[in-house]
Amino acid sequence: MVTWVYDFAEGSKEQNDLLGGKGANLAEMTNIGLPVPPGFTISTDACRAYLEEGSAPPGLADEISEHLRSLEDAMGRRLGDPDDPLLVSVRSGAKNSMPGMMDTVLNVGLNDASVEALARQSGDERLATDSYRRLLQMYGSTVLGLEARMFDEAMDELKRSRDVKDDLGLTSDDLRHLVTSYQEVIRSETGKPFPQDPREQLDRAVQAVFDSWNTPRAVLYRRQERIAEDLGTAVNIQAMVFGNLGATSGSGVCFTRDPATGSQGVYGDYLANAQGEDVVAGIRNTVALTDLERLDPTSHAELLAVMERLELHYLDMCDIEFTIERGRLWMLQTRVGKRTPAAAFRIAMDFVDEGLIDMDEALRRVTGHQLAQLMFPGFDPSAERTVVARGMSASPGAAVGKAVFDSDTAVAWAERGEDVILVRKETTPDDLRGMVVARGILTSRGGKTSHAAVVARGMGRSCVCGTESLDVDIAAKQFTIRGGPTVHEGDVISIDGGTGEVFLGKIPVVDSSVVRFFEGDPGDDVLVNAVSRVVEHADDTRRLAVRANADTPDDAARARRYGAAGIGLCRTEHMFLGERRALVEELVVASDVDEQAAALQQLLPLQREDFLGIFEAMDGLPVTIRLIDPPLHEFLPDFTELSVTVALEDERGATSSRHHRLLAALTRLHEQNPMLGLRGVRLGIVIPGLFTMQARAILEAAAEWVAGGGSAFPEIMVPLVASTEEFAIVRAELEKVGREVQEERGVQIPHLVGTMIELPRAAITAGQIAESADFFSFGTNDLTQMTWGFSRDDVEAAFFPTYLDHGIFPVSPFESLDIEGVGSLVRTAAAAGREVNPGLHLGVCGEHGGDPASIHFFDAVGLDYVSCSPFRVPVARLEAARAALMQ
Repeated sequence: MVTWVYDFAEGSKEQNDLLGGKGANLAEMTNIGLPVPPGFTISTDACRAYLEEGSAPPGLADEISEHLRSLEDAMGRRLGDPDDPLLVSVRSGAKNSMPGMMDTVLNVGLNDASVEALARQSGDERLATDSYRRLLQMYGSTVLGLEARMFDEAMDELKRSRDVKDDLGLTSDDLRHLVTSYQEVIRSETGKPFPQDPREQLDRAVQAVFDSWNTPRAVLYRRQERIAEDLGTAVNIQAMVFGNLGATSGSGVCFTRDPATGSQGVYGDYLANAQGEDVVAGIRNTVALTDLERLDPTSHAELLAVMERLELHYLDMCDIEFTIERGRLWMLQTRVGKRTPAAAFRIAMDFVDEGLIDMDEALRRVTGHQLAQLMFPGFDPSAERTVVARGMSASPGAAVGKAVFDSDTAVAWAERGEDVILVRKETTPDDLRGMVVARGILTSRGGKTSHAAVVARGMGRSCVCGTESLDVDIAAKQFTIRGGPTVHEGDVISIDGGTGEVFLGKIPVVDSSVVRFFEGDPGDDVLVNAVSRVVEHADDTRRLAVRANADTPDDAARARRYGAAGIGLCRTEHMFLGERRALVEELVVASDVDEQAAALQQLLPLQREDFLGIFEAMDGLPVTIRLIDPPLHEFLPDFTELSVTVALEDERGATSSRHHRLLAALTRLHEQNPMLGLRGVRLGIVIPGLFTMQARAILEAAAEWVAGGGSAFPEIMVPLVASTEEFAIVRAELEKVGREVQEERGVQIPHLVGTMIELPRAAITAGQIAESADFFSFGTNDLTQMTWGFSRDDVEAAFFPTYLDHGIFPVSPFESLDIEGVGSLVRTAAAAGREVNPGLHLGVCGEHGGDPASIHFFDAVGLDYVSCSPFRVPVARLEAARAALMQ
């Protein structure tokens, strides 16, 4: 037989799946002998059954009645008894803390008769009337669904008429008048009077708490916090204790350590003559918990003892709610307290130093996400600000600068010492120079995996994408906020990449001491000390190696400072931009093999120099270099602009210019879907000498570095391979170049040749490809795109919000790996590849390599390394260790 209801004495803190966090902790406090008002918990199983069927499951009502009788016997009162009433609270309590997201009803059991009995019983008429008006207000808004403003307006009108500032100034007669007003609101809005039957109140309050699981705010909170939708909430029914019994009573919330900084000490708020909801609602100003020592020294001392006992029992910082009823302390709730990222690291290490936990447990208590938050600059929280637009929070951090609308201006202004924000409709690889020097990037289009977002995260730049309320006019060098002002080039703006908010003017920015630490400044900071100790232990604990995605010597050097064990992805296409674009144009317009070879020969020394700088920065560490991947038309001028130029030349009679040749090439290369067209390995096969030129540049640079006394370990990666035949053709050419370079230079250059697994077919046939590959690197960006059939540059803004609203996926699959679909392909390819080639090296170089949840999956399937942007390297180091501990 199914059990739906559990007495507090029957549970423990380990049962939060069944009893919810609040119920499990109430049970725990009861069982260790703390003063907890008696009660019982309706399980999450009952909530799920209710939500599935739309009604209470069979037997639930009888079990509530049975436990209610036990509670009544324990208290010596009956629910709503007109002579000696028992009152109860009905509170939500999900497994995961969802503060304020679900419903609570206090003082259940009061009615027109029992309120008089409560006045006699307590000897306090005001308490009774005040409790009744609270029930009417909570029941009306929570159970009956009335707008809270209706009750607030009645309260505000009464306070104005009595010329008082808060509810404490209202007399018993005033509150009686308010009770009548509230009852009239309920009657007029629902057509029925407030129910006088205490059991009806209880049953409908329980139903309202169940229903509150699916309120819009609760759904949104779960989505933000990545809490599963199917958990349901427990309901806790508990005998009421009253903090509103005068000056010797009150309610408060406290923490055993500072949840903002992690500092040791006693932190919290207390409100005399108030019920618990008043403390968090902010209807009156609270006093510091230290003031309780003056108001009620006995209760204060008892509370400190309870706080110490709970922290030692839970071995963590505790968040505690309490009520004092006429000098008697009651514990209403405890839980492991929420804390800022800075507090999380400091508390973890303080607990280690106090001998309460070991370093492994400290690692479990901090997350990569928390570390990432600590690494980005932030706005001064005390500064005034006004939000003028909102976009997607693409790359965290705060940035302030003058708005500029093209890369040339960004570079020029930055060189003269100006801080700039690069504003674009969307960015392209051509904007890279401007992005490098900009403090932040703001776009009106694109999502979290758009070019702007990916590059910004890689460089540690703040970025807000997809700000649809902005009308960006590049030609006029301005943007207009829909329904608002126009911002011109040179106007100062501020953006918050963590929230997606855009502000006018300058907001003070606070630097991250954690980033300064990773850049080599040890500092003398409690937080930095905690972070460094945790990350150092993570390096001793993890199995996964962590590499970086880096395309320049500067990026590579930064990655090494941040602890990267090599480069997992060096994208060579970024080396074809800027002044070198003209050479790529020569390659594209070449009319025969000789002209192609001549263009490639001019690119060779430039590429060699690029790779030499990277090998120098990564001396002694492996460097995985991806041969050119994008379609060649991306390196050519814009089709429309070129067409206009050619038309003007035609008018002048210049009909065989270079522009004509470029337009003809651009027309020839045009594809309906270039991401599925001539790119990657296909380019290497169709254009003779392209890949071999790059391989020669790589190996000659390695040979030069080795000859000078350095160590180089290049790994050449062939992109977009779909078949073993494609890879075999290219590998044969690369091996030939390898032999030639080693013979010419007289230096042995250990190197590997492998491929990206970024197409579903490659994952499915990985066993065949592995027969001739030295390594696989999973390109999970494209693999996700190809598996889902999504165009990642379009879908996030187009329909992802709708998909998220419908629960089709809990988070963008470009942000966190789709374990069921894309993850299945990764698992299949890894197993098949290792089966035929046990020494096959496996890594991942997509954006998911820096995502904490994805890292746990990559560790579980046995990959050798993850690769991510330099600024995510410390995050990946930490999360890889947590993954190892949680296997």
